[in-house]
Amino acid sequence: MPAVVLIGAQWGDEGKGKITDFLAEKSQVVVRYQGGSNAGHTIVLGPEVYKLHLVPSGIFYPEKLCLIAGGVVLDPAVLLAELASLRLRGVSAANLRVSTNAHVIMPYHRLLDELEENARGAARIGTTGRGIGPAYRDKINRSGIRVQDLLEPDLLSAKLDENLAEKNALLTKIYGHDPLPAEAIRREYLEYGARLAPSVTDTALLVNERLARGERVLFEGAQGIMLDLDHGTYPFVTSSNPVAGGACTGAGVGPLCIDSVVGVLKAYTTRVGSGPFPTELAGEKGDLLRQRGGEYGTTTGRARRCGWLDAVVARYAVRISGLSHLALMKLDVLTGFGPLKICTGYRLPDGTILTEFPQSARVLSQITPVYEELAGWDEDVSGIRDFDRLPATARAYVRRVEELAGAPVTLLAVGPEREQTIARGHVFAPEPGGQ
Repeated sequence: MPAVVLIGAQWGDEGKGKITDFLAEKSQVVVRYQGGSNAGHTIVLGPEVYKLHLVPSGIFYPEKLCLIAGGVVLDPAVLLAELASLRLRGVSAANLRVSTNAHVIMPYHRLLDELEENARGAARIGTTGRGIGPAYRDKINRSGIRVQDLLEPDLLSAKLDENLAEKNALLTKIYGHDPLPAEAIRREYLEYGARLAPSVTDTALLVNERLARGERVLFEGAQGIMLDLDHGTYPFVTSSNPVAGGACTGAGVGPLCIDSVVGVLKAYTTRVGSGPFPTELAGEKGDLLRQRGGEYGTTTGRARRCGWLDAVVARYAVRISGLSHLALMKLDVLTGFGPLKICTGYRLPDGTILTEFPQSARVLSQITPVYEELAGWDEDVSGIRDFDRLPATARAYVRRVEELAGAPVTLLAVGPEREQTIARGHVFAPEPGGQ
């Protein structure tokens, strides 16, 4: 069962879209297993730049089967608009299938997301306002509406009436907002169901059948492990499980089918929104990283906070998700940056050095990063395709990341385009007789 899970090893925005696209070429199936339209993957194919939110990044290979699994919360309007945009640009997306069990983001989810975030005031989490959290909340509360319900008018009506009785009470009595109209929503979502119906299927069955046939399957995660609901910097997290284990529950496969796990991290660190960020750089250095790296959110357009690479976070990602490989992104951005730093630990006020990521939010608020300085390089690396041809200091930087994180850097990005990738080994096991 040749299956690979691809996850973000920091706070998201690491460049997973590029690596998913790169690995999709060697896969037969690509599965998006969690999150919603709060995620954004950017794919650069020659002069064309694509920004995906729900569609798996393997969609540009028409012969690959692309699945949106049951662990995803699906906004039908966003998905249909994304598919229409792809078709206008010559991408048919006929190879996409959507799980019957994926939960649906409704208008009241988006509205409550915005109202709740505004009500937090200074304690805002920094959500995207896409309705992700409220949709997952209904899922856990066993009151959610699923894709299959959009194909059953009577069932949708009953569930919608039940939900709106609660949501409209919240909107009017707590937030002073006008109630939402049931009939208009029902008509809108039945239309979505009719348009999606040809693609709706049991994706868990499909992926298990393909695995049993020995096909290569790539599980594409959204966000990053530091935003994981259970293992991230709570409460400044997402509402799902971006860790590798989320692939099993989200896609409906057993853990024994997973062969390897690839963690994607930048050669530095970024974060969008509120929450802890130990290595954040304020001032000129942070601004320079943001400018050179084009660090603006794919989904929100918000400027990303930027800082040095945090090896404590990388080591935590390796441990929490059992990373067998690392993909190190945007090495080219560090060219000409001068001496570089990597965070190797955290110093507490009493002088104690932590080398593992602390669970306590209070402790995390008190730490100071401990840095190791490495020499930089000035040579342009964007055209290099062989690791041994990189400047010696760039190779030393990559090897030090491997040592500190505890996993090999198998893929190395030296630019945004598909071919600007250095492969240092196999993520999928080589085919018999292959290289």
